[in-house]
Amino acid sequence: MSSPNRLRRQLVRAALASPALVALPSFGQAFPARPIKLICPWPAGGATDAVMRAIGESAGKTLGQQIVVENKAGASGMLGPNELVKAPPDGYTLSQLTIGVARLPHMQKMQFDPLKDFTYVLNMTGYTFGMVVKADSPIKSVKDLVDFARANPGKFTYGSPGQGTTPHLAVEEFADKAGIKLQHVPFKGFADGMQAMLGGHTMAHSDSTGWSGHVDGGTARLLATYGAKRTKKWSNVPTLNELGFDTISESPFGIGGPKGMDAAVTRRLHDAFRRTLEDPAVLATFEKYDQSVIYMNSADYDKFIREQYVKEKVLIDRLGLAMKT
Repeated sequence: MSSPNRLRRQLVRAALASPALVALPSFGQAFPARPIKLICPWPAGGATDAVMRAIGESAGKTLGQQIVVENKAGASGMLGPNELVKAPPDGYTLSQLTIGVARLPHMQKMQFDPLKDFTYVLNMTGYTFGMVVKADSPIKSVKDLVDFARANPGKFTYGSPGQGTTPHLAVEEFADKAGIKLQHVPFKGFADGMQAMLGGHTMAHSDSTGWSGHVDGGTARLLATYGAKRTKKWSNVPTLNELGFDTISESPFGIGGPKGMDAAVTRRLHDAFRRTLEDPAVLATFEKYDQSVIYMNSADYDKFIREQYVKEKVLIDRLGLAMKT
């Protein structure tokens, strides 16, 4: 008959060999055992940076570990996704993922395949986009913009946070519908683009609501937003769609990790980030930038990206921006 100590050792060995525990991270401690890196692929000081830091701080409290937000600006928001391709799938490297991961592979050669190279943790919120001009600009409406562009083809310059981003493509779609030609000037992120516009180097800037303070402070004028309906915060400003240009651009975004992440780790991260969507501090940051909660769980977010990948190809082909093969 086995002694109690021997029986106990056998039970421990059996437990350690069980599939449920093998599925846990190999470091043998409860996840997370150290700080997690969350990449914000946009410059510090912009709307996305503020939102990601609020989310990271909140989720870190739930996880019991610090979430360190690291800014990697450039490449139209793709430096974060690029880093996921090289990172171990242990849950300690995450990135914001935008619609760009489903769009840019149709426009240029990328380091990743969005259908194979990521673990989609959850979708959280989405941007409000709009076009702003300097407060003293002679362009006081979208009609003024269209009239100027028709009289001066290719002379109206506008900035965006990068080639192939939603703020870029929304304006290209609007220009296509309006029958005008505009000059696009890509920047690394909001701060550079807005500074160029306020300095008179470009005539307008198309971006998410980092321009909020300038509009509210009277240094910039918001001409239009790109959603299906007017925003709550700027309800007096029309949408491109209601102005007759058949353009609706809304851009959900979420959190992802490298492919092959353990299901238990993904679930732990999902639950922690999902909880932030009930945190008053996070919701206040969303409110500041006119963002709403757009929640999708891991499976739904993965499905959404796969469906969006197909839709984006249609848009890119129609605008003549597809990668030349």
